[in-house]
Amino acid sequence: MNTTTPSLSPMSLGTDTIAAPSRRADTALAQPFAGDPAAALRAAQPRMRKHSRDLPLRVGTRASPLALIQTRNFLHTLTTFCPVLRGMNVFREHVIQTTGDAVLDRRLAEIGGKGLFAKEIHEALLDGRIDFAVHSLKDLETTLPDGISLACTLKREDARDVLVIRDYDGEIHPEDPYAALAQGALIGSSSVRRQAQLLHARPDLQIAMIRGNVQSRLGKVRCGQFDASLLALAGLRRLDLEDEASVIIDPEVMVPSAAQGIVGVTVRSDDSELLSMLKAIEDPEARAVATAERAMLALLDGSCATPIGGHARMQVDGTLLLTGLVARADGSFLIKRSLQGLPGDAELLGRTLAAELKAHCPADIFA
Repeated sequence: MNTTTPSLSPMSLGTDTIAAPSRRADTALAQPFAGDPAAALRAAQPRMRKHSRDLPLRVGTRASPLALIQTRNFLHTLTTFCPVLRGMNVFREHVIQTTGDAVLDRRLAEIGGKGLFAKEIHEALLDGRIDFAVHSLKDLETTLPDGISLACTLKREDARDVLVIRDYDGEIHPEDPYAALAQGALIGSSSVRRQAQLLHARPDLQIAMIRGNVQSRLGKVRCGQFDASLLALAGLRRLDLEDEASVIIDPEVMVPSAAQGIVGVTVRSDDSELLSMLKAIEDPEARAVATAERAMLALLDGSCATPIGGHARMQVDGTLLLTGLVARADGSFLIKRSLQGLPGDAELLGRTLAAELKAHCPADIFA
C-alpha cells in the first residue's frame, strides 16, 4: 500500500428556529434592514442576473453549537468575499431540528443513517423556507435529493481523529497512539468506523455507544462515564477546544470519515444566482478531495453499519492520494488501500479504489 477557525467579524445576523417542516410565508420571515441590500448584492455580483428575491437570505443549519459556528464561519467567508454585504441584514439564520439530533439513544444505523442529519433541512430547502443550508459534509448523503445541489465546499479543517482520555498526562507515541489507552479501557463511540479500527489494533478494549454534541461527549469522559472517546479534531478546533485532545491520530493509522473536516453548502438546483455566488468562494482542493472520498463511499454503498474510511490529500507534485478502508465492526477484518491520480480525475479515482476494496472484501461485509 502506498503511504504517504477563522475569527468572526461582527455582522448583522438574525436567528429563527424551525422545529418542524410546517410552511411559513416568506413575507413573515423578512426583517427590517437599512439601505438596499438587494442592490448591494447585485453590485457585488455583476455576473449574476438581476436580483429579484426577497431579503434577507435564509440560511438553514442544525442546532448544535458546532453547526452554528460552522454556519457563522461560512457567512463570514461570504461577507469577506462581498464586503459590501456586511452589516446589512442580508442573512437570517434558521435553526432546524433534525431527527439525527433528536434521537440520541440509538445508533444512526438503527434509525435511518446519517441522512437524518439533513432530512428536515432538505425539506425546508425544497419548500422554499430557506435559501441555502450549511452542513458538515461527512453527514451529507452521497446522493442528494432531486432538486438539491452541493453548491460549494469550504477549505478543509484538519481531518484527523483524536483520542480524548480522562486524566491523561502521559507520554504520546505518534507511531502507536493507542498505547495511551489502559488495558480493557471503556471507550465511548457511536462510529463503527472508529470502533472497527480501534478494535483491530486493540481487541482488549471495550466500546460503548456515546451520542450527543461535542461538549456533552467531553463531559461524559470528564465525569468518568467513559475512560476515553474519539472525536474529530476539526470540530474541536472550530469550538476552540483543541486542548481537549489527548492524542492526535495520523490519518494512515486511523482513516477518517469521507469528507471529515469539510463544510458543504447546498442550494436548490435551479437557483442560478446562489450557485454563481457560492462558486466564487469554493475551495478547489476541498472540492477535489471531497469528490474522491464521496465517490468511493457512494460506490461502496455502505450504510452507517459498515465501517468505511476515506481520506484524500494533495501531494507536493500536484497529484491526489486517496486512502480507503473497509472493515468489520468488531475489527476482525480490515482492508486498507491507496491510489494516486490527478485532481481532475477525482471521481474516477474514488470509484476505482472503491471497486478494488470491494473486490477484496468478504461477502458478509456488504450484506
